[in-house]
Amino acid sequence: MIEVRRPLLEVCGIKTHFPSQNKGEMVKAVDGVSLELRHSEILGLVGESGCGKSTLARSILNLVPPTAGTVYLNGESIQTMSRSELKKARPAMQMIFQDPHASLNPRMTVFKTLAEPMLAHKLATKETVKQAVIELMEKVGLAPRFMQKYPHEFSGGQRQRIAIARALALKPRLIIADEPVSALDVSVQAQILNLLAKLCAEERLSMIFITHDLSVVRHIAQRVAVMYLGRVVEEGTTHDVLKNPQHPYTQALISAVPVPDPIEERNRQRIILHGDPPSPLNPPAGCSFHPRCPIAEAQCQQQEPKLGNLHDNHRASCLLLQKKFVE
Repeated sequence: MIEVRRPLLEVCGIKTHFPSQNKGEMVKAVDGVSLELRHSEILGLVGESGCGKSTLARSILNLVPPTAGTVYLNGESIQTMSRSELKKARPAMQMIFQDPHASLNPRMTVFKTLAEPMLAHKLATKETVKQAVIELMEKVGLAPRFMQKYPHEFSGGQRQRIAIARALALKPRLIIADEPVSALDVSVQAQILNLLAKLCAEERLSMIFITHDLSVVRHIAQRVAVMYLGRVVEEGTTHDVLKNPQHPYTQALISAVPVPDPIEERNRQRIILHGDPPSPLNPPAGCSFHPRCPIAEAQCQQQEPKLGNLHDNHRASCLLLQKKFVE
């Protein structure tokens, strides 16, 4: 009998709500997300600003404890771990933040930044830590001669390489990268993306790559999940979702991506979404996308859609697609 290997990460019905200034009301930043991340896989998580991508990332790592739901890492629930168990599990899951200027300690040199986690988790000793830092810097494309410099002495791309090295210092199995290239120049973005893809392949890492740029997802991810107002509305392989989007929101996102061919760009039809995304403080009844959806019907205002399987590895959350769903 062939044993089926469990995914590295299983996110089951995660909700993260915050109390608002109005008594009794809650901001539903993440409102019931379920995802799987397989071993050695890169999952792109996309959506508009404010849709809950970053909050979901922090809830997965238990940096922001979720209101409901469970996250399993290698089959173990992170939420039920004791403090000591969580400390032991921390090296396996690391995060790369959006702004390396803010996430790096300005008073710590590169050497201290990279050595501290290795010494704290006893992955290196005082005698071996310098060589470990040198190897880490070389792995991310930084010259070891810079190890005594401070973050302000580096460019944005170099600072992001330091942040990547810090995430790799504890030899994790899971990395969550929260828009790691959005603050960088386009030429530097390509370098960092290529570096992340190379490291994931060489170190057999699994990664959730958060971005609002679909062209970046096409370059780096094997699968993609699209979020809207705290929920996943479409999920599948990168090829299926980008080439054959099924949810109206995904179709609108992809229609906004520029095409290099000027003739095709001039002739293609854009999908314009009117209005702003609703507030997570008071999301609309029924389908959360119906106030902006160009094809919404009366049932969309009343009935909440569920993620349904369109075919293997492709799911969407739309009432008008229910006839296409398979068991």
